[in-house]
Amino acid sequence: MEKITDIIEAIAHEKNLSKESVTEAFKEAMINTAKKSDGVTSTFEVTFNNATKKFEIHKVITVVGDKDKCLYVEIGDKNNKQKVESESFISLSDAKEFDDTLELGDELKEIFDLESYGRTASANLFRELEYHVQRRIEKDLYQKYKDQLGAVLIGIVNRVDQQQNTFVEIGEVKGILTLRNRIKGEKFKRGDTIKCLLRYVNTDPKEGLSLELSRTAPKFLEALMAREVPEIEDGAVEIVASARIPGDRAKISLKTDKMNIDPIGAAVGVKGVRINAVSKELGGENIDCIEYSPIPEIYITRALSPAITQSIKVDIKNKKAIINITPDQKAKAIGKSGINIRLASMLTGYAIELNEIEGVTQNTTDNNYRENEPIEKTTDISALESLFR
Repeated sequence: MEKITDIIEAIAHEKNLSKESVTEAFKEAMINTAKKSDGVTSTFEVTFNNATKKFEIHKVITVVGDKDKCLYVEIGDKNNKQKVESESFISLSDAKEFDDTLELGDELKEIFDLESYGRTASANLFRELEYHVQRRIEKDLYQKYKDQLGAVLIGIVNRVDQQQNTFVEIGEVKGILTLRNRIKGEKFKRGDTIKCLLRYVNTDPKEGLSLELSRTAPKFLEALMAREVPEIEDGAVEIVASARIPGDRAKISLKTDKMNIDPIGAAVGVKGVRINAVSKELGGENIDCIEYSPIPEIYITRALSPAITQSIKVDIKNKKAIINITPDQKAKAIGKSGINIRLASMLTGYAIELNEIEGVTQNTTDNNYRENEPIEKTTDISALESLFR
């Protein structure tokens, strides 16, 4: 073990781990190998001798009372348990035979020579070291991706199985995009580059580390908006809430504390370039941007656009809103297959009930003129004469 420090540095460099992390992995590997060589009931500790530049293994035996329960342990599986004497403890009376100055709680340590166990110990040490190094790689990756939960990741499709689960390579780990997390109508093939939201990080003893991905979560829409809209990314414009029917339509509410920023204009962009980029990524999903209001009546009314409402009554306690609406606006409020009212309810958190009343709601432009009807112009300029006196 004279060159073990060089081996540790090489492993740390190759696996992109810290030297301290690999050192701890090596210590655990040595302890487990020593237990396999000497006995599972033994206790060991590993130290680094600065003088010799070597790792040393010490077998540790603790002095306990003569009738202490820990002097005996059960080993084996549940169907074949055996009660044996523990190698980690020694009774006080037995310890006194070696040294009469020993007291309860004292520890006896002796150097354990692992090299004397030959090739079997070397092979076990190699397997243990490989295992513990791999666990530390997975731990670092787990923490790395856990810190990215809710972020948009870019990966390459590796394969699609019979259940239409899409397996995506993202860096050094694999991601899984299940059918329910995929936008309706989307199809991917091997080699496609796709964007997904990191929804969850899974660890499995057999499968290792894997990422659960999604393209249907409302947070995916919000993350894409943040990537496309600098004002959202830097916090000048805040996304309050979002709601989606993936692949069909979405609503997103925005607000800002900056007087010189229009949150809707910032999100849409010049000629709709920003919102169109997000819509394209979502398979042509229509996105309605709504300015948030802390007043529920205003917020719910805006969420129901493009429908024009007549009046609204809100029950804040029960999260319910009753809206009076004319017949010509009812279809707009409900939307195709009820999509508009569902999204408005999801966005605001209120159960919305429509109450149809008599009348017709005209747009502002309709009140000014009718199509193909000439606009009457005045030729009377008497009102302007006073300006030139």
